[in-house]
Amino acid sequence: MPLRFLLSSTVRRFSSSALSGGAAAESRSQKLERIADVLLSLTKEERKDYSTLFRLKLGLNHLVQAGGSVPWAGAGPGAEAAKPAEEKEKTAFDIKLEKFDAAAKIKVIKEVRTFTDLGLKEAKELVEKAPVVLKKGVTKEEAEAIAAKLKEVGATVALQ
Repeated sequence: MPLRFLLSSTVRRFSSSALSGGAAAESRSQKLERIADVLLSLTKEERKDYSTLFRLKLGLNHLVQAGGSVPWAGAGPGAEAAKPAEEKEKTAFDIKLEKFDAAAKIKVIKEVRTFTDLGLKEAKELVEKAPVVLKKGVTKEEAEAIAAKLKEVGATVALQ
């Protein structure tokens, strides 16, 4: 109801503004009011179809997707339920060294050197900075293999 009131007051202002000819202004305001009434009486599905058709008529084809829906139309509660199903499995992982046993420091450094191109000094400095990301963008299989080796020698590792 508030929208109808807003539309009718806008139509009254539009018709009372500086338009030439009283009959033309009245027919114009009646036409706008009739259009507003029809638009307000549409169902949700009809409004969606009308919105798509209106964009097409205006030449805004890039805003209409192949299925006839607009890109931002999926903002309702149904869209939130569909997102988890659409979400793809993560393919690139980062290997993060959280902490390690002090007694296993040398073993961890040696293991870090096996899967990085770092020298002894660089690997030692990297391990001592824990928590630190050791390697970025590796596949799931490679990340799990590296994490298993590091855990085996006494490190706490997280895959991100």
